[in-house]
Amino acid sequence: MNSSQDRAQISLRIMEKEYVVACPYEERSALLDAAEFLNSRMREIRDSGKVVGHDRIAVMVALNLANELLRLKNRDAKLEGEVAPRLRALRERVEGALEKGQQLEL
Repeated sequence: MNSSQDRAQISLRIMEKEYVVACPYEERSALLDAAEFLNSRMREIRDSGKVVGHDRIAVMVALNLANELLRLKNRDAKLEGEVAPRLRALRERVEGALEKGQQLEL
C-alpha cells in the first residue's frame, strides 16, 4: 500500500529554476540523475545560442530525447526481429538433439 509517507520530496535545480518533485524513496537517485542529465542537455542547447527562452529550450530537448528514444526502440525491434528466428532455430536444434539422445539411451 503506497501512501504519501512512502514518498520523498526532492528539490531539483534545472536551468537556475527550483522544482520540488515527489517520488518513491527508492527512485530518488534515478530522479536526481535524470534532472542532472536534463539540466546538462538544456544548457547545451542554451549555450549553442540557436534557441532562446526556457520553454523553447525545453521543447528542443524533449524533441531530441523523443527522437533518440524512438531510434532506440526501432533498433531494439529490429534486433528482436533478427534474434527471434535464430533463437527459435537453436531451440529446435537443441530439442532435436535431446530427443535423439533420449532415443539412444533406450
